[in-house]
Amino acid sequence: MSQPKPLNLPFDPIDRAAESWRAHFGPSAAMAAVTSIMRAHQILLSQLDALLKPYGLTFARYEALVLLTFSKTGALPLSKIGERLMVHPTSVTNTVDRLEKSGFVIRLPNPRDGRGVLAEITKTGRDVVERATRDLMDAEFGLTMYAEDELHQMFAHLRTLRVAAGDFQEGGE
Repeated sequence: MSQPKPLNLPFDPIDRAAESWRAHFGPSAAMAAVTSIMRAHQILLSQLDALLKPYGLTFARYEALVLLTFSKTGALPLSKIGERLMVHPTSVTNTVDRLEKSGFVIRLPNPRDGRGVLAEITKTGRDVVERATRDLMDAEFGLTMYAEDELHQMFAHLRTLRVAAGDFQEGGE
């Protein structure tokens, strides 16, 4: 898997920043944690996008195709795609535009909403999702350094944040 260019620093810059933070502002645990999460996001997104590049995909486009693959009919309203992927409508439009240009989706009028549009995954889109998913799974989504129980713990810790942010209600469906 393609890796972002290693920094190869002789020290942990986030730990160093946390030390400075403590000296200037006080407790630094939250700052160090959020900075680590943001750096992890950069690293993972770079790795995943590199894996998906041969398929003409970014991780955002891949997520949209997977969502369509999971739908009963292979088609969803653009508004539903945005809601499920938790992104702005403009992002959905741009994502679907790119997927359509690649032949991975087509746009159809929404029969339930005269003004609405559906994105429907094509056979080509299904094929590319299947191949890209194999590559992502082989690479364990860039998280090979963690054991399965650690991944479950990570998910649980981040789920707490998502619930607090109002993404969903704990104990719902």
